[in-house]
Amino acid sequence: MQSYVFPGNLDPSIAAIGAQPIPYMRTDEFSAVNKASEQMLLQLIHCTGGRTIIYTGSGTGAMSAVIENYVSTKKKALVIDGGSFGHRWWDLCGYYGIDAVHYEVPFAKDIDYADLEARMAAERPDVFLCQHHETSSGQLFNLERISALCRKFSVSLVVDVISSFLCEPLSMDAYGIDICITSTQKGLNIPPGLSILFFSKALDGYPFARKGYYWDFETNFSNLKRGQTPFSPATSIYLQLNARLKQLMAEGGEDKNIADVRHRCDTFRALCRKYGWEVPAEVPSVAITGFQTRDMDRKVFRGLIEKYDTFIMPGAVPGFYRVSHMGLQTDAELEELALHIHELESQA
Repeated sequence: MQSYVFPGNLDPSIAAIGAQPIPYMRTDEFSAVNKASEQMLLQLIHCTGGRTIIYTGSGTGAMSAVIENYVSTKKKALVIDGGSFGHRWWDLCGYYGIDAVHYEVPFAKDIDYADLEARMAAERPDVFLCQHHETSSGQLFNLERISALCRKFSVSLVVDVISSFLCEPLSMDAYGIDICITSTQKGLNIPPGLSILFFSKALDGYPFARKGYYWDFETNFSNLKRGQTPFSPATSIYLQLNARLKQLMAEGGEDKNIADVRHRCDTFRALCRKYGWEVPAEVPSVAITGFQTRDMDRKVFRGLIEKYDTFIMPGAVPGFYRVSHMGLQTDAELEELALHIHELESQA
């Protein structure tokens, strides 16, 4: 099988951990693994003196935790809704009754930062919720400009970096981000099942709300001091996370991984130009390539599965597909993928 969805093809040594007998987790050994993982994660995202919470759960669960524990303590949120994942912030605010400003950005378009500044000046939110990379379209938002606006208006910045962590340059310290969210199945390139919250040192001692039992920040923080989780963890994935982090650090950290992702992206986008596929994102992230084909009936999607045992991601727009550049993939494999898409498109 060839996978160009998340997390992509895994390193065999990392995948093999998932097939091993599962050790008991309430041990000093498991605690040491988790404490080491936290330090490597904080180093990779440049969060000096920060803390993490690692949940067994999806990224949406971690987003919900942020709303329950943090956003609920604020007076007003501003939500960047640039696609299905930005809209999830908006849905969560509505679900929890959060007073929020809906700032909609058209599909695959960049933010009008001058207009955003005017909206912030008028609305005066005290917390800002956005994606770094809107995975549904491939659009990358400019965290440097967003950060500058949040600093100007004294707004707390919370960013979903689920599909940009380890794919795009990112520093919580440099951008003054209070909370970041990621998951294991994207840039970390291990199986889905864990979501990770990063907290800046500026939030030390913050009076978080306690409105959700499973996601409660204080319960998780107190357990993680000893390297444990309050509830049963996805033990094997915690071990895969630790092994993958050690591998990343040994190979050169985030810079090497970002360079590898960029190379795969550049290779595939050259093939998009060869076959006449438009990349609609105004500022596309290197994490994925979202591209428009002439296949209006998803024949490419089904054909890749049925003929080649290969997976790519369809989008909400007919003929729009996404290829992840995370995971193991060679130039030759990308060339073969593009050729297969072209042949199936021509039959559609």
